Parts: sequence; C-alpha cells; structure tokens
Amino acid sequence: MTTNVSALKPQPSAKEVFGKIVRNQLFIPLVALFLLITFNLVTDPGFFKVSLEPNSAGNLVLSGNLITMIDYASELVILAIGMTLVTSASGGQDISVGATIAIAGSTVLRIVKTQSPDISGAKFAGIIIVSFLLCVVVSALFGAFNGALVAFFKIQPMVATLILFTAGRSIAAWINNNDNISINDKRFSYFGNFIPGVAVPTPVFITVLCLIVIAIVLKVTNLRLYSQAVGINASSSRLNGINPKVIKLLTFIILGICVAVCGFIKVSRTSSITYSVIANNIEMDAILAVALGGNNLGGGKFNLTASVLGAYVIQFLTTTLYKFKEIDSSSISAYKAVVVIILIIISAPIVRRKIDDMKNRREAARAEAEALKAEAEALKAAAAEAESVEAASAEAGKETI
Repeated sequence: MTTNVSALKPQPSAKEVFGKIVRNQLFIPLVALFLLITFNLVTDPGFFKVSLEPNSAGNLVLSGNLITMIDYASELVILAIGMTLVTSASGGQDISVGATIAIAGSTVLRIVKTQSPDISGAKFAGIIIVSFLLCVVVSALFGAFNGALVAFFKIQPMVATLILFTAGRSIAAWINNNDNISINDKRFSYFGNFIPGVAVPTPVFITVLCLIVIAIVLKVTNLRLYSQAVGINASSSRLNGINPKVIKLLTFIILGICVAVCGFIKVSRTSSITYSVIANNIEMDAILAVALGGNNLGGGKFNLTASVLGAYVIQFLTTTLYKFKEIDSSSISAYKAVVVIILIIISAPIVRRKIDDMKNRREAARAEAEALKAEAEALKAAAAEAESVEAASAEAGKETI
C-alpha cells in the first residue's frame, strides 16, 4: 500500500497564499498598473478604445491611447533592460544614457543624410544596416568607457557617467557640425513609426525582439548569476572564479547596445534630431523603472520582468497625465515624481522587510498571547481539578468519621 506524500502535506491557508502573492516582486508594479487601468476606465471609458484609422501617409494603422502608450514605452523598456544589468552588477546607475542616445542618433543621421531619397531599396537597406551597426559600435564604446571608469578605476557609477551626461549632447552636435539634420526619405521613418501595410508600430516589434534576445542570453549564459554575484559581493565572486571587472564592463557595454537601439528609434520617429531635447530625462525614467520593479538599486539580485513592467507603468502614468488638459505639460514631471516616489517607497526592499518584520512581530505576539491564554486555561483547569480532588477527599473523610 502506497501513501500519497502530497496528500499528507498541510495545504497552505488563504492567508498564507495571499501573503506569498504580496511578497512577490511583481506585486507592486502589477497593482500600480491595475490602479491606472481602473482610474482611466472610470474617468474615461473610451481611454482604451483601439481603432484602425489612416495615418498621415494614408495607411490604416492601429490608433488609440493604449497603442500610443505601448509604442512610446518601447525606448524606455529597452533601456530598462540594460539599466537593470548595470544596477545589479555595479550597484549604481548610468545617468548618461540620454546624452548617449543623442550621440547614437547623430551617428545614424551622419551616415543617412548624405544619401539621395531616390536610391534603390537594396542600397538604402545597406545604408541603414551600416548606419545602425556603426551606431551600435559607437554606443558600445561609450558604454565601455563608462564601464572602465567604474570597473577599473573604481569610480561610483553616477560620478563616472556624469562625464558623458555633461558632454554627450555637445559630442552629438559636433558629429554633425551642429547642423539641424532632417532626412527627407520616408523609408527612414518606418523604423520609428509604421511600415506601410503593418498596423502595429515598428518600435513594438523591435522591443519584443530585444526582450527575446536578452531572455535567450540570460537563459544560455551565466550572465544573470555572475551579475548578481558581483553585485552582492565582488570579493566573494572573485574567490569563486568570477572576474568582477569584466562583468561590470560587460553590463555597461550591453547598456550601450540598448542605447544604440533607442537612439536609432528616436531619430527615426522624427527623421531629425534636436541635440538638447532628444531623450531628455529618459535616464531618470529608466532608473525609476528599475526601482519600481522592486530591484535593489544597491546591486545584487534582479528581476528583469519587474523592470519591464515598471517601464510600462511609468509610460502609462505619463500618458494618463497628458490627457488631463488642466495639468500643464511643464508640471507633469512633478506629478509623476510624486506618484513614482510613493510606489518606489512601497516597493523598496527595506520597506518590504520592515513590513514583514512588523507582521512577524504581530504573529509572534499573537502566538505568545495564545500560549499565555492556553497556559492560563490549563492552570485554571488544574486548579479546578485540585479543588474537586480536595472536595472528594473531604467527603470521603466525612464518611469515614
């Protein structure tokens, strides 16, 4: 006769299941997303309406607030991938990604601007590929520069990346001699908008491709394990055969590649570049996405899915605020900051640990109270039993007399 071991295990209570869900790292960003969805449904039932409408080129494309949010979150999601890895390995953040996006975009335009709009499709495709690859190389080199400062010179990431944060946009302007570049070939705008005949924005496909690539990389390599090990304790990881300097450098290079993709999308959206405005403050949103996902900004373990959700929450919040005409566009950052700060504080690991400690103390106090109550009842029962024994003895003595 065999015994079903699983049947002997005590089934978790509903309270335990709920507690496990609340402690999950995805809980806060999912709740924030749910609250934003509910708020928009209540205030504007048509907020999520999606329809097929002709765009400026006359092509039928998906249109609506939801499509806009998913589309314009693309760059932020791609940046959140690289920022999460950098944060995990280095225990700091790269604040130069916005300026490096300007450099990447300027590099692309430097190549494409010299070509005539009437060149053949094959030649144009070759130019786009070359410009993108050069953009990737340039951004990866700047990422390696930041990574070298952090890994080999042991400079704090925010301080190290402050160099490019300050000088990056000037470098971008220098690449094109500070000219205002505008690309007249409509085919160049396909990568940041819509491909004719395809109703879904092209950046959405690029984002999905980036997510698939990084998922495969994390699956088939030890990058996740090594990044977390270095972020938790670089000295211990070195003793286990991991080179912390190489891992930190590699994460910054990966972020540089992510920046290149974002720069390519950004300049393709407008077919031009404004050096002082392009990707302005996007580094702050990328860092907030990582924090909102519940990842420790001091390095160590990370959850890439949570960071991606955090990026969509931030873009969702931005889109929601923009729809209110009463809110001035210049003050949207302030409103967004208040909401994001609240969410980040709630999702911060130290806050969650304190909440768990308070819960554990309450449970311990409750268990102690129940134990005292049980002890008191036992003493009461023992006293009652002693009294009954004493009464029975007294009665027996009387009968004897």
